[in-house]
Amino acid sequence: MQDSSLMQLMWLASPALPIGGFSYSECLEAAVESAQVATENEASNWLVEQLHTSLARADLAVIAQAIPAWRTQGHSRIAQLNTWVLQTRDSSELRAQTEQMGRSLLEWLRNHTTAQASQIDWLASLQPTYPMAFALAASSTGATVRECLLAYAFGWAENMMQAAIKSVPLGQSAGQRILSKLTAEIPAAIDHALTLDDDNRQAFSPMLAILSSQHEVQYSRLFRS
Repeated sequence: MQDSSLMQLMWLASPALPIGGFSYSECLEAAVESAQVATENEASNWLVEQLHTSLARADLAVIAQAIPAWRTQGHSRIAQLNTWVLQTRDSSELRAQTEQMGRSLLEWLRNHTTAQASQIDWLASLQPTYPMAFALAASSTGATVRECLLAYAFGWAENMMQAAIKSVPLGQSAGQRILSKLTAEIPAAIDHALTLDDDNRQAFSPMLAILSSQHEVQYSRLFRS
């Protein structure tokens, strides 16, 4: 990978990217509230399970298909995948997250040279989702699809580790151990995602949907709902 491509992916994966990812716990806070996650080990196991059963089978799989579509100007395919993401968000909270982060990433892209203005404007007209916006940003880096998925998954892992630190709560060392465990699991999750076609891609995570609905009305919360 060229230096410029690597740095662009590092930038996209950074928790400092101003798209609001740090403000969501993706139901982890609700799991803490309901005593399903109360320790470092439970938080670690929860996030590893979420990586494999939710992220790999849905977002990573759809991004893997969206990046080649962006590179070939396959707008009808992008629209189809964007609709799938919207339709498979099981709660208003999860849908609001993907829409808000998608819009924010498009606004960020307007200040950079990694996407054409026509592409940004076209996606902005569709109720853009975060996976489609990320695929657009990553598609122009010159990195392979697998490398782009590594960046996306690591960015997710860092945000979720920080959510665990704040909500359980845990110390920084515990957070780094959680991140280490997630990092070790990411390659296998990506291998799985790359094998999934339209018939096998899925977003069936009923416990996350239930917890997300509960989080929307949770009395006390640190993260957005």
